[in-house]
Amino acid sequence: MVNTTAVLLAAGAGTRLGRGPKALLPFRGGTLVEHAAAVLEDGGCSDIVVVTGAGAPEVAALRKPGSVLARCRLVANGDWASGMGGSFRLGVAAAPGSNVLVALVDQPGVTPGLVARLLARHHPGRVTAAGYRTGGHGLHRGHPIMFDPALAVWAAATSTGDAGARAFLRAHPGLVDLVDCSDVFDGADLDTEADLHLLDG
Repeated sequence: MVNTTAVLLAAGAGTRLGRGPKALLPFRGGTLVEHAAAVLEDGGCSDIVVVTGAGAPEVAALRKPGSVLARCRLVANGDWASGMGGSFRLGVAAAPGSNVLVALVDQPGVTPGLVARLLARHHPGRVTAAGYRTGGHGLHRGHPIMFDPALAVWAAATSTGDAGARAFLRAHPGLVDLVDCSDVFDGADLDTEADLHLLDG
């Protein structure tokens, strides 16, 4: 069995939202980063790397004894302003030899069951992505997304700017298995003020 490391991308400043770093937004009595880490842990990821950037000191201060973040590894991306690509590379580098499940801090609707489903459906040598049905156009690829160890390294090597693994995934669609998760989540992320209702859950 190959271990799976969850890489939680939580470095952004939330500029378009205008409420500070998304990782620190209040949610269910805590913050989004604490909620997301707990979901990954409850979904079966025993190793969690949280890539921070904007608000990194504040996230680190949440690592109190017994807290979910105290059981995570924090990796600070000093170049977070250049985009998600750098955070993705740092996360993969912190998980050598592991499957890598990439999750976004601004998707509070992701559930432990969804994470567990991806872990259960993943096959060696493949990429396993959550798929969502919106607008009647069949499944579209979303996050979380899980990479075989070698494919994680390959994708990270091609990652630039704010694209993350997007270029790699578009270039190699035959490597990607979509898992329908529409019954538990719609794939929505918290991007602008119009999305603030996602924090009401």
